Amino acid sequence: MAEKYHIVTYGCQMNVHESEKMAGILHQMGYEETAKKEDADIILFNTCCIRENAENHAFGNIGALKKLKKQKPNLLIAVGGCMTQEKGKTDILKKKFPFIDIMFGTLNLEELGNLIARKKAQKKKVIEIREKEGEIVEFDDAYRTSYPNAWVNIMYGCNNFCSYCIVPYVRGRERSRKPEHILNEVKKLVAAGYKEITLLGQNVNSYGTDGKVKTSFAQLLDEVASIEGKFRVRFMTSHPKDFTEDVVKVMEKHRKICRLVHLPVQSGSNAILQAMNRRYTREKYLDEIAMLKSRLPEAEVTTDIIVGFPGETEEDYLQTEDLVKTVDYASAFTFVYSKRQGTKAAEMDGQIPEDIQKDRIMRLVELVNSLTRKKSEKYLGKSVEILCEDYDEKKGLYLGRDEFGRMGYFKSEKNLIGKFVTLKINKANGISLFGEIERIED
Repeated sequence: MAEKYHIVTYGCQMNVHESEKMAGILHQMGYEETAKKEDADIILFNTCCIRENAENHAFGNIGALKKLKKQKPNLLIAVGGCMTQEKGKTDILKKKFPFIDIMFGTLNLEELGNLIARKKAQKKKVIEIREKEGEIVEFDDAYRTSYPNAWVNIMYGCNNFCSYCIVPYVRGRERSRKPEHILNEVKKLVAAGYKEITLLGQNVNSYGTDGKVKTSFAQLLDEVASIEGKFRVRFMTSHPKDFTEDVVKVMEKHRKICRLVHLPVQSGSNAILQAMNRRYTREKYLDEIAMLKSRLPEAEVTTDIIVGFPGETEEDYLQTEDLVKTVDYASAFTFVYSKRQGTKAAEMDGQIPEDIQKDRIMRLVELVNSLTRKKSEKYLGKSVEILCEDYDEKKGLYLGRDEFGRMGYFKSEKNLIGKFVTLKINKANGISLFGEIERIED
């Protein structure tokens, strides 16, 4: 009987895809997936340390395995990802959870198989955290779990050093994958029936600027969208300091590129943007939105916003509210500033009290939700193409997203996962749409 693995993933799409890569390594070793940690022979945590909540969840879930480890002494517990890469965290993990068997970082994910083999051959724990990024190791056998969507890394690392962000410290400097590897991966995915390809990078607009390749992001996007087949293309994340008209021209050229740009603004205040080391102004950001809408009037924008950053005044916060209203985002991911040791912001004066942070985030969420509801209402009576992604057992409905990321639910007698379906929208509920099938793409 094959040994079984169970992976717990925290964080963003980048981490989800890296868990798929880890799963691919485990499948090559003969492991099979199990949804129950009690049945697993190895439990792997792919951690995130971007915000304190993610770390706390990881600590809690790792600690909860102490009893299971006693019951199953041969159970292997492995911890990888951003948290282990963070300076000093492996020592904390060793002290708090001595039953962890394997620890590795973001910069040596490809060594997972060897680390497991080493642990099985010896009694002592295995800890391997590479401190400097090396050459990119290509993964051809990721065990993908998100059909009909597929994530494709185009680059790794970050050079921006925003004052609040720990990513450059735990993911290294920017490294671009060779375009031929990216294009081959996308072609294989399309041939395998995947219908939505998302190009991933901490800052996709920086692709090629590390000198490793001679292709720009706009050129790469053009080549990806030129691949034959019916599929969508998305990309994230774009940094406003680098978002250019060249990319929008490529979007304009190819209809399969979704008319949705994720452009994290973080704050509407120039003073706070400067303190965050974002390297653009409110005015430059709004100019980019205007440029996008002038070429693609139907385009929508999503964003990330942080409130309660050190030194943020009520006026700074209100400037953020004003910018949200001006841009009229399709949706926004909103966060309270989370203090990360090792970043410049953690040492800044003017840390905002928790009650003020809470008040601002609640007000911002209500504003964003009100705008989202209004956008949903505009769908009523319209025909919308969605990509069916899943089936909701509780609702008894299939579901999928349109190109703007809006979720649509519908009834169907047959399984339509992986199909493009045109819905006539007859109900809007917050961020969700409900409709009836008009047409199914062959």
